[in-house]
Amino acid sequence: MVQLEHLTAPVDAVVARMRALDAALPPRDGVAVFNRVYLAVTEEIDRRLDAGEFPDPRAATALDVRFAERYLAAVDAADADRRPPACWRPLFQFRRHPGVRPLQFALAGINAHIGHDLALAVVDACHTLGCEPADLEDEFDRVGDLLVSLEERIREDLMPGPDLFQIADPLTHLLGSWSLERARDATWAAARALWALRHCADVVEEFTERLDAAVGFAGRMLLTPLAD
Repeated sequence: MVQLEHLTAPVDAVVARMRALDAALPPRDGVAVFNRVYLAVTEEIDRRLDAGEFPDPRAATALDVRFAERYLAAVDAADADRRPPACWRPLFQFRRHPGVRPLQFALAGINAHIGHDLALAVVDACHTLGCEPADLEDEFDRVGDLLVSLEERIREDLMPGPDLFQIADPLTHLLGSWSLERARDATWAAARALWALRHCADVVEEFTERLDAAVGFAGRMLLTPLAD
């Protein structure tokens, strides 16, 4: 059996990369806001792997690393002046807009990563492990539950104070338009569809492009500037 420390080394590597980004980016930068959120998620997954809380640590590690690689590839593309996937473009385009609030940046990044990257990461992990999506469902659910719990904390940490966050505040209505749990359910369905279609390259390409575009459209709406 492969030892757990060998499995978690790639997670340590992506954590180190996210920490480096956190140190290099201005705190108010929209990518930095999301990166702090995702770093917290990945550090918690790493801690739970070390504690033996995942029944199948190899599967959990493969899913976590393939998932993180999608985000880091988008960062690398933007840094190299290449076009990242459509789901990530709004965050990179609006990352310094003064009218976009930190909570919007965090949710737009989560939208891109969950709505698009996670579905592809499930398929990537299945290829890596030689398994079916159903074999990763427990790990998918555990990671999803962690994201949901952290989303609640994110909203508390980044939400405006009570005097600002009123029913008339546009952010109130914007937040009500997106749900991580609904996005996670849609992602699992998309991952299963992509796996079922894996031998139909043209259909997979079209499906992936349309998923990417749809998630990018939702991200653009989440980043609607609310103040000058």
